[in-house]
Amino acid sequence: GVLERSREQLLRQTCEAVLLGVLHPRTAVSLVLQVLSDAGSLLSCCLNAACMALLDAGLPLAALFCGVTCALQPDGAILLDPTARQEQEARAILTFAIASSDRRVLMATTKGSCSVEEMQQCLAAAQRAASTIFQFYRDSVRRRYSKC
Repeated sequence: GVLERSREQLLRQTCEAVLLGVLHPRTAVSLVLQVLSDAGSLLSCCLNAACMALLDAGLPLAALFCGVTCALQPDGAILLDPTARQEQEARAILTFAIASSDRRVLMATTKGSCSVEEMQQCLAAAQRAASTIFQFYRDSVRRRYSKC
């Protein structure tokens, strides 16, 4: 459907932004993500799974990236990693892909309406949350490769 194609395009563009494809000319990278369930924050979950898959495959990356979803509640509160129910009740849903190197934004998408100030607040919260996700990446890689 249209929503899945849009999600696919966002994932593709984010991966292409960090993948150092010039090091391997005439090489195709195929990434398959299968959604088994959607409990909320699906796009950020897909972004995180894609980054971990590229990392596990040993592909050269300019930086790691992570996905963070923020839900802007009607009262203005910001929820990170919202559930499906919280997304339905939210005034706006913002998803960011954040690079590990300098916490810059690789991708941003919104559903709903919010002010510029609210978007900046959500971005700041997402950049702070990215540190926790990158620490999870480090711990996961350490656990995986320390057993060898």
